[in-house]
Amino acid sequence: MAFEILLPGALSTVQDKGRSGYLNQGFQESGACDKYSMRLANLLAGNLEEPEQAAVVEFTLNGGEIRFTSDEILALTGADMSPALNGHPVPMYSPILAEAGDILTLGFAVWGLRTYMAVYGGISVPVVMGSRSTNLKCRMGGFGGRPLRAGDVLENGKTPEQARHLKEMLKGREPDLSIDVNEPWLRLPGNPCRYYGNERFILLRAVAGPQDEAFTESGLKTFVRAPYRLSRDCDRMACRLEGPAIEMKKGADIISDGIVEGSVQVSASGLPMVLMADHQTAGGYAKIATVISTDIPALAQLRPGDWVTFQYVTPKEAVAAARKEEKKLREFQERLKQVFHGCQERRKRV
Repeated sequence: MAFEILLPGALSTVQDKGRSGYLNQGFQESGACDKYSMRLANLLAGNLEEPEQAAVVEFTLNGGEIRFTSDEILALTGADMSPALNGHPVPMYSPILAEAGDILTLGFAVWGLRTYMAVYGGISVPVVMGSRSTNLKCRMGGFGGRPLRAGDVLENGKTPEQARHLKEMLKGREPDLSIDVNEPWLRLPGNPCRYYGNERFILLRAVAGPQDEAFTESGLKTFVRAPYRLSRDCDRMACRLEGPAIEMKKGADIISDGIVEGSVQVSASGLPMVLMADHQTAGGYAKIATVISTDIPALAQLRPGDWVTFQYVTPKEAVAAARKEEKKLREFQERLKQVFHGCQERRKRV
């Protein structure tokens, strides 16, 4: 079971939930920037048992072309890149049954920034330090530790017989396993929004600190009152923001300490940056807050020029938000399992 990259797109990498437990050794976590979409893609592709573990392809801005060299079950979530199979449009957030020789085309994103393609069985690349994710800085994991290129052939973790068996079960039942356009609450992560007049902004909830004492009272208020725009200097490592400077008491420099995904550093310019999946392991700028994990996926789909705002929440509120999101995904996972079970029973009767 495999597929070949014909055109790789702007930046296409193999990712899973990330490489945890090695920050103290200098290795970034990496992983999918939008872990919500990654998990949905895996569920829709039939990876129901461990949707956080199965590796996917993360496409950024545009996806290029892929040729399947064997029958495949796949699913696409996240940014809408107008996917087409052999020139015919195919739906997002739905299982797609491809045959050997089929060509999947992904154009430029008409909405969002990153698209996730999951295949039944996950993408089979070597596990490095507990993860299949690509670490571009260290050139490890994924497919040779680098972005995908034309001519790369990737295998999945299932045999042709297993894929054919599942395809026979699912054929004609794809709508029952899809997330309808009328279910935006399920297609998208559950982060809130804020309105300034008629303008709608993504609201990123954040727990204050760990160096919030380095900022003046005025600076702390500026952080949550003013909208910030994503600069052109945004990537998998960080989203650097433009807007009002955040006032500090004695400057931004601190003794370097640990960084996590979602950390909001404030540089000497007074401008914040939100650390993303490929963040460094330690940093010497004061951190005013940490964006909660539930809201990182929404930020990962924004482009330079888009706007965000911030709101302080307590650790207890952050945990409650994470549990609510997890409950939503678990319920969808059970919904899919019931449909798969129904497909199995129908096939037995036939």
